[in-house]
Parts: sequence; C-alpha cells; structure tokens
Amino acid sequence: MCASTHPDDLDEATEEFLSVRPQLFGIAYRVLGGSAAEAEDVVQETWLHWQKTDRAKIHEPAAFLTTVATRLAISLAKSARVRRESYVGPWLPEPVNTGQDPHLGAERAEALEVAVLLLLEKLSPTERTAYVLREAFAYPYGLIAKILETNEANARQLVSRGRRHLAAERKERVTPAAHRRLLEAFLSAARKGDLPGLEDVLTADVVSYTDGNGIRNCARIPVVGRTHVSRYHVAFAPRFWPQADIRWVEANGRPAVLVSFGEVAVALISVDVSAEGIERIMWMMSPAKLSPYVASLSV
Repeated sequence: MCASTHPDDLDEATEEFLSVRPQLFGIAYRVLGGSAAEAEDVVQETWLHWQKTDRAKIHEPAAFLTTVATRLAISLAKSARVRRESYVGPWLPEPVNTGQDPHLGAERAEALEVAVLLLLEKLSPTERTAYVLREAFAYPYGLIAKILETNEANARQLVSRGRRHLAAERKERVTPAAHRRLLEAFLSAARKGDLPGLEDVLTADVVSYTDGNGIRNCARIPVVGRTHVSRYHVAFAPRFWPQADIRWVEANGRPAVLVSFGEVAVALISVDVSAEGIERIMWMMSPAKLSPYVASLSV
C-alpha cells in the first residue's frame, strides 16, 4: 500500500524527514567511514523510501527513518570496502565543514575526527555502527539491537569492541588549544624545511598519509617514522610552499589548514595529536573530496 499523495500529507512527511535529516547524514557519514558523497546518497534513498511508505502505520517517524538510513549505510559500507581496494594510494575520510554544525547531527562529536574515522575502518560495518549509535548519538542498547536486528547483549559486545579498538590505537588526547599549537609548529617547520623543528613535534612512530587518488606527485604509500616523515616534508618544501597561500579552517571538529595555489585549493592538512606529539599527518589532495569541502566554506 502506497502513502497518500495528498499535499498536506506530503508536507507533513517532508517536515518529519527534514527534522531528522542532519542526524541521518551524521549516522551515515560515520558508518561509511567518512564518505560525505555516499552519506548523501543514503539520505536521498531514505527520503525516497519514506515517500513510498504507508506512513499512517508509522508511529515513530524518527525511529523508522533512522533505522532505514542506518541499514542502508551498513549495506553500502560492505560494498565500499571492495571499491576502496582499487583506490590509488591511501584512502582518507572526506573532510566536512563542522564550523556551523560541530556535531554533524549527533549529541556528541564522537567518531567525527578524521583519525578516528580512519581507525574505525578496521572494524566491521556492524561493529562501527553499534559504536556510532551509542557513542555519538547516545542510543540505548535496546534500540541499537533493534536497528541491527540482534539482541541487546550482542549490541553491548559490539560497542565494547569499538571502544577497545580505539583505546588500543589512540594515546592520551590533548586540549584543542594544544592541538592547534602543534599544528602551527608543524606548519611553520614544514614551510621552512626545518628538519629539527619537524622532528621536535613528531612522535617516533608518526605516519603521514596523502590522499590524492593517483594525482601527480602524491605519495602513494604512507610515510612512517619520525626520520622518514621529517625528511619527506623537507624534501618537497622548496618547490611546494613558496607558491602556497594558507587559510586556517575547521574540518571534522578540529583545526586544519587549507592550502591554495592562487584561487585553486590543493590540499587540506589535518593532524592527529597526543600528549607525545603529532601521531598522524593527513594530506587531503584528492580534488573529488576536497572540492565539496572548499565549496562548503562559502555557504
């Protein structure tokens, strides 16, 4: 049975959908490991499903829409893993502008930082979803179990696995002010080609990722270790930084640096920081991922 097409019914359906749309995008974006484009696809598919649903039988529209979007995201996440195997070079989450919505539809900003999304990629889509629903959106375990079509005990186990994984992979966090200071110090040293300055802010096992999806002069494998990462940044400094303009921005809830050559944005730099220094440097240079973020800054 199809939903009524009476204008008043459709207006009400649209209002109900728009009220939860930010949350639907926020869930899908996290479950999909930071793909804003795929998250938008999930939101649109959910809207189409909502239009075709017999809404008179739906007593809790928000819960229904969340369940539909979450299950669509899980399904898409399973196939996304296969698609990313053919990606050229490191794959990084697509940056999002959190300047206007710091939580991206969530009650908390959990699983929003680029580094966290990268770490959650190692979990199964179901484990990742359980963690996101609990930690970012504070969903009760009973509702998580219903959405994932499992029992409450298993839902708790799934969330616990996500927590243990992040705890094992991430060191002690720092304040936003300390995070920015370290990024500023890194940027200053990188622009000068200052080897001691770089080594001073990087941890021993630092990793530098460049997501360029095959564009010229982008590293196609992660650079690992303080010595290698420092020398790598010093090597390209003379030909990269003299023509670069920088702009401080916010991406995924953390300070970041947008690098442009004239009117063309070429990179977004973000870092993952612990009390020991910079753990990960992430260069987003893929035009397909960078362009939507840059466009969002002017909205």
